[in-house]
Amino acid sequence: MVVATEAIVLHTLKYAEADVIAHCYTLSDGRKSYMLRRILKSKKGALKISLFQPLTQLEIIANHKNKGTLESIREAKVLYPYKTLHTDVVKGSVVLFLSEVLKDAIQEEEANSALYHYISSAFIFLDALEDFANFHIYFLLNLTQYLGFYPEVTDEKHLYFNLLEGTFQEKSSNGYCEKGSHVEALRQFFGIKIDAIPQIKLNKTTRLEVLHLLIRYYQIHLHGFRKPKSLPILNQLFQ
Repeated sequence: MVVATEAIVLHTLKYAEADVIAHCYTLSDGRKSYMLRRILKSKKGALKISLFQPLTQLEIIANHKNKGTLESIREAKVLYPYKTLHTDVVKGSVVLFLSEVLKDAIQEEEANSALYHYISSAFIFLDALEDFANFHIYFLLNLTQYLGFYPEVTDEKHLYFNLLEGTFQEKSSNGYCEKGSHVEALRQFFGIKIDAIPQIKLNKTTRLEVLHLLIRYYQIHLHGFRKPKSLPILNQLFQ
């Protein structure tokens, strides 16, 4: 079946000498994987490898057999040309990190327009954002709404955050309960709009602790979720 859809590039993997497998999140069908034949050597082909940088937003015409095998792309063009995400070194590191998170977190081959538009609009916003030190924290926390394990915030003023239950509570009840400045910092991200991100001021140590708290939260609630390989690079940023 020939499908015209929007797609966000999650990850690419070189295959053989000149082929690439591109994992994308599509508006029409959720996650899809495409074999891009000879794209690393083709100079006149319709597809260029530059189109498949992490989190690039595309319009594609693709062949979807929907049999769990690799699909193919006939045509592709950039839907939203980023101005900074692939040229700013620091933003590029954030993009690499979050593309790794999305690659592991999203596995469903079914449409989810709310999740798609959240990802799309968030990175368009990041492209224009100047103070983006806390963007990845906001993005990861709010992504859990679409993945099904957003924390229960009814008792968010309680001292402990129970990562297993996704709740705040007065006392520690298991080995998954945490308290401290990183939990206090996390509270600041609940219920805010995306344009309020720069108003939250965190030092580097606290920001890293919040990030590692969220990574652990993902590992608990998403089967097979791995700590991103680019995490050490992100740890060095945002002095």
